[in-house]
Amino acid sequence: MSEIRVLLVDDHAMMRAGFRTILSLEDDIVVVGEAATGAEAVAAASALAPDVICMDVQMPDMDGLEATRAIVADPAMAAAVLIVTTFDRDDYLFSALDAGASGFLLKNAGPEQLVSAVRVVAGGDALLAPEVTRRVIARFSQPAEAAPEAARPPVTLAEPLTEREAEVLRLMADALSNAEIAERLFIGEATVKTHVSNVLQKLGARDRVQAVVIAHRSRLV
Repeated sequence: MSEIRVLLVDDHAMMRAGFRTILSLEDDIVVVGEAATGAEAVAAASALAPDVICMDVQMPDMDGLEATRAIVADPAMAAAVLIVTTFDRDDYLFSALDAGASGFLLKNAGPEQLVSAVRVVAGGDALLAPEVTRRVIARFSQPAEAAPEAARPPVTLAEPLTEREAEVLRLMADALSNAEIAERLFIGEATVKTHVSNVLQKLGARDRVQAVVIAHRSRLV
């Protein structure tokens, strides 16, 4: 992807202006539009075909969760939705994931975290703020009638992870992006993507979030 097209959705004009300023400094990111409500977001997503939508939650008319659900459900829209909210609430977090959001970031994140998050979800990966990763793991690691941790059998992999894949999985569990993993391991980002893809396949996971959940449940990390 040569250029990442971003739609900003927030009912506060000052917040949109701040995000625009941060993202516009990047050569590979262009802000193609803004919206102040969920309904406007759905219309703008259809008209502008962004790659990533930075979506607030609390907005008039239609909230960001409902807008996310509408956008993700429409096969004509290929945008990845990154929820960016002030509120570190479990109901928002899990509702966003259920609605199909690709990422969840808090507004107290630094500018570099916002830029990194946009790139991660644009590349087809899932991203969670480090503050909420453990809560997601705890939620999805517990079956309806939870057995004690020690009593849960580990997942048996059809094909074991290589040493490098296990290392990549541990860094995924620390909420590192592909670029950050590449830098940490001194390898190319394309190589990291290959390792991540292999990890997802071997774990039977649909995305990075589920892979991390499985890894913790299976005591792989």
